[in-house]
Amino acid sequence: MEGSSAESFLEGDSGGNSVSISNAITAAQLARMDKNRHRALLIKQARQKAQPYPSDLSKVAEKSVIRVHGSKFIDTGGGFLLEEKDLDESEEPVKVTSQPPPIIEPDRPSCIECEEEFYDSFLFQNFEYAVCDKCRDNEDKHCLITKTEAKNVYLLKDCDFDKREPVLKFILRKNPHNSNWGDMKLYLQFQVEQRALEVWESEEKLEEERERRQEAKDKSKIKKYNKQIKALRMNVRSSLYNKTSSNHQHEFGPEKYNEEEDNYTKKCKTCSFEETYEKM
Repeated sequence: MEGSSAESFLEGDSGGNSVSISNAITAAQLARMDKNRHRALLIKQARQKAQPYPSDLSKVAEKSVIRVHGSKFIDTGGGFLLEEKDLDESEEPVKVTSQPPPIIEPDRPSCIECEEEFYDSFLFQNFEYAVCDKCRDNEDKHCLITKTEAKNVYLLKDCDFDKREPVLKFILRKNPHNSNWGDMKLYLQFQVEQRALEVWESEEKLEEERERRQEAKDKSKIKKYNKQIKALRMNVRSSLYNKTSSNHQHEFGPEKYNEEEDNYTKKCKTCSFEETYEKM
């Protein structure tokens, strides 16, 4: 058999059984294997460059330990010191996020506005609301609303957003007033309105609850206002209303003898109290 043949015969066993045939590795397969080995080597070298410091810092700790004010630091060899207690802390896994792929047939939805099929849209991707980007109206129909505003306007609770099925979709955005504050949750206002109707059953009941809460709020304001007015009057008219009268201690002036009644009287210097008594 010629050497260029892609097949080779194996010797039969001693019992005279039939021989088996196996395919030999072709030149194309050898080239592919060599290419894969070369690619794996390049990936390994790239990972070593991305992480030039040794992964097992415990071995480095045995050789390069520096004590500073009673604390142990390890010289990583990369230009900085690592505190020994940090070796026990496990690194958090990196969260990898990716955009969902475009929708392909036959699962492609139709826009409820123009009734045309679309591959992908902002509202469908984030809120599962089948409206294409061409029909999206950010100013009116499809505007977004913060969770705080939605709770105040539609009288909803946190459980109505996060517990009631189906859970309302939202997107996170940085707070425009202060970037150090927590991210805002933005909901699709149309879906929030539908959830409010599920909770309050009708717009009339929702409006009645709004009026009831507004009335209670107004009463609370009036009560607080009256309390402030009373406190102001007490401060201005302190001569008529003395809050510290119960703790007042009399300071009497000189006593005066009354000959007709044969007794003595004395008056307080700070108030109009007068005390009458007799002497034995």
